[in-house]
Amino acid sequence: MSNPASLARLLEAFFLHRLPSQRNASASTIASYRDALRLLILFACKRTGRKPYQLTLSDLNRDIVLDFLDHLEQERGNCVQTRNVRLTAIRSFFHHVAVNDPASIGLAQRVLAIPIKRSDTGVTCYLSRRELAALIDAPDQQTPRGRRDRALLLFLARTGARVSEALDVDASDLQLDRPRQVLLRGKGRKQRMVPLADDLTKALEALLRERGIGRHDSVPLFVGTQGERLTRFGATHVVRRAMAIASERLPELARKHASPHVLRHSLAMSLLQSGVDLPTIQAWLGHAQVTTTHRYAAADVEMMRRGLEQSGVSGKRGPRYKPTDEVLRLLERI
Repeated sequence: MSNPASLARLLEAFFLHRLPSQRNASASTIASYRDALRLLILFACKRTGRKPYQLTLSDLNRDIVLDFLDHLEQERGNCVQTRNVRLTAIRSFFHHVAVNDPASIGLAQRVLAIPIKRSDTGVTCYLSRRELAALIDAPDQQTPRGRRDRALLLFLARTGARVSEALDVDASDLQLDRPRQVLLRGKGRKQRMVPLADDLTKALEALLRERGIGRHDSVPLFVGTQGERLTRFGATHVVRRAMAIASERLPELARKHASPHVLRHSLAMSLLQSGVDLPTIQAWLGHAQVTTTHRYAAADVEMMRRGLEQSGVSGKRGPRYKPTDEVLRLLERI
């Protein structure tokens, strides 16, 4: 039977050696796995009535993990995709357990047997140009926080960056002289350059001047009230706050999902509707496969409707085909 010290050693080795050294995991992946296991440990503490340092590996058994996954969906309101991300982190840890603690292989195998949950593919949510403009104009430009919020909203909307990519940007990653562009660090340590729009460039220049930092300084571009790098939760709050304000002018916005990722979807749809091809959008968004990008084409009902009109399909049945050749008429009668 494992003891608290063995669980602590396994966690320490997992985060200090396996992820950074053996798997060369990115900082964002390590942070995501840390959050997942932290939530699991806190859940196990609540179930067992023990402190974190008192937990043993057997306290993180299959039943506890399954209850934790249900807790994420039913009580925390997480979607199936988030539930699966948490499970991926837990399974990665138990792969580490199976290799490094032979006595716990049986426990690890039972956890590793928990399947990824299938989810429905919903309709992609995005904002129209009018809705997006209202959202970007929502923050109060008379306050430093409002100016930062607008710059962040513009950055997400014009670059299509994932929220983690946007928050990872330093001032030194910007090139505000022509060609204006920014370096983004995406999933799997993949880097890409994305062009900067004129209005975004002006907003970023003003933000740097206000904070008194140079273009080549290796400091976070978007920071919180204490000067620390803005968190994912902070960025989500910025979007929700702006959405609530913009909804007062455009009531239809209240029906839209308020998250940083909606701005990424909105740029992709805008590019597609402007005639940009899917491989270019794929490279812009940093998708590993073009099939991921294809979801935007599937979501654009207006493009489908125009295609229906251009094809001349009326819905009426046309005349039945009549073969003009004796052999074909013979085959038709068989």
